Amino acid sequence: MTASPRPGLSRRQLRTLRGSTFGLLVMLIIQFGLGIAVNLYVTLPASDKGTGFLSAIGKALSSSSVSLASHAGFGLLIVLAALALIVRAIMARHAPTIVLSVLGLLSITAAAFNGARFVSDGGTNNASLSMALAAGGAMLWYAILLFVLANTGAQPD
Repeated sequence: MTASPRPGLSRRQLRTLRGSTFGLLVMLIIQFGLGIAVNLYVTLPASDKGTGFLSAIGKALSSSSVSLASHAGFGLLIVLAALALIVRAIMARHAPTIVLSVLGLLSITAAAFNGARFVSDGGTNNASLSMALAAGGAMLWYAILLFVLANTGAQPD
């Protein structure tokens, strides 16, 4: 006796996954621009140097610099959006979306840790580059996911 094949994504699920992925990609591109502005135009106070991860995030969120505070706050929204995409992928039981969205979240997490390091180290180039490369990696994972979803057939709703 053979098992019946599992049906693919419904049109609605596919539309939702594509929209969520595209939205996350757009958010990451905006965040990348905010990060460039912070790197070029924000001078971090010497008193922030040597703070821990959570303290660095708190200092960034409460910064008098609008660009740094918005960069940190928008980063938290991106983490929530990435988690929501993973939940949607799990609910749809679509393995490629699950894998690629988890890789995207891991890249976002790496960018966040390097962002906290950027604040706690006083704005080092090493932390900035690591943050930018991790964000670029997240953008790549979500772009690949859009390609995968564009080539995924949908079942009727």
